[in-house]
Amino acid sequence: MARSRPCPGCQTGSMNYRVPQPVPQVMLDDVRGAQKMLSGVSRVTPMEGSRHLSALVGAPVHLKCENLQRTGSFKLRGAYVRIAGLRPEERAAGVVAASAGNHAQGVALASALLGVHATVFMPVGAPLPKVAATREYGAEVRLHGQVVDETLAAAEEYAERTGAVFIHPFDHPDIIAGQGSVGLEILEQCPEVRTILVGIGGGGLAAGIAVAVKGLRPDVRVVGVQAAGAAAYPPSLAAGHPLSIDEPVTMADGIKVGRPGDVPFRIIGELLDEVRTVSEDALSRALLLCLERAKLVVEPAGCSPVAALLSEPEAYAGGPVVAVLSGGNVDPLLLQRILRHGMAAAGRYLSLRLRVADRPGALAGLLGVLSGVDANVLDVSHIRTDPRLGLTEVEVELHLETKGREHCAEVARALHSAGYKVID
Repeated sequence: MARSRPCPGCQTGSMNYRVPQPVPQVMLDDVRGAQKMLSGVSRVTPMEGSRHLSALVGAPVHLKCENLQRTGSFKLRGAYVRIAGLRPEERAAGVVAASAGNHAQGVALASALLGVHATVFMPVGAPLPKVAATREYGAEVRLHGQVVDETLAAAEEYAERTGAVFIHPFDHPDIIAGQGSVGLEILEQCPEVRTILVGIGGGGLAAGIAVAVKGLRPDVRVVGVQAAGAAAYPPSLAAGHPLSIDEPVTMADGIKVGRPGDVPFRIIGELLDEVRTVSEDALSRALLLCLERAKLVVEPAGCSPVAALLSEPEAYAGGPVVAVLSGGNVDPLLLQRILRHGMAAAGRYLSLRLRVADRPGALAGLLGVLSGVDANVLDVSHIRTDPRLGLTEVEVELHLETKGREHCAEVARALHSAGYKVID
């Protein structure tokens, strides 16, 4: 966890990190103007209560469901405000963006609604459902590069060559103002809120929410959440200027950003109360919880606020909490892997390998032990050709459905008592 430093002379309890170079400001009136512009365009997404999280935290917890927004994430808000603010000659030149998913779809739909031609560069390995959705919203999709940095460079080169306006995913005042409309909705839907949790990648959503909320309710605590493997903000805030992470690593691709944006960085430094980090296990457990308990499909980045609640629930016991579920665009194949990871992290899925005698009835005896402790066998495989095995041995790999960490320990004790040696 990375906490912020006190703001000298600040009366509201907000935090202050100074950036030497001047950057554009975003004010409450900008967010209010963006909200008016978005009327009839973006949805006022629902706020759902969570009994499970409320019991865990000891205070009411509400989920702000931006995963149910048009295009499946909050990105439409900022993209629409940015493109709507272009001059006629800029609109005529078209717009260009680079994204692996959410921003691509937001720009595509916003451009279609405003009658502007959009070209979106996406990595070659971008999930097919996201590529298809971006095309269906009306954008011209060009696949380029293996990573987003290469895709971004191609989009910027295209903008210089053609005159198209580059639509940055987070580092522009109009983008931030549009995302800030989420904060205004939270205050309208849950006026008693005391803490708001929001995921941070480049920082556009967190900055926008902070501007809106602190401008109207400086007493509300706004907490940013980053994946531990892609947490550029804590060291950047400590240094007082944006720093880069060479190789951010996380399943949460929506907040997998190596460097904070200059514009959101200043706002976050001044207004956010703190930034916390969460593990990959916490992210996968949060996704599983949203799916099982809230019946909501949420992508890993969108689950980061819930992961923070699961990781340290006692930190939010002081009043109603709103966790912003920023998006729900997750590739089905990735979802399958994350769910398995989440079940394993929660002690509900156990994989193990062990050696047994290669004779009739040996496997039946092993399965009998597992049946005796009520472990459900999902899959069994035999390995007989490993040179480490003896002539009369066979290695068995098992995938089990279990009921939690205590049950996993019970399974391990039963196998040990029966004389089985677990290898992995």
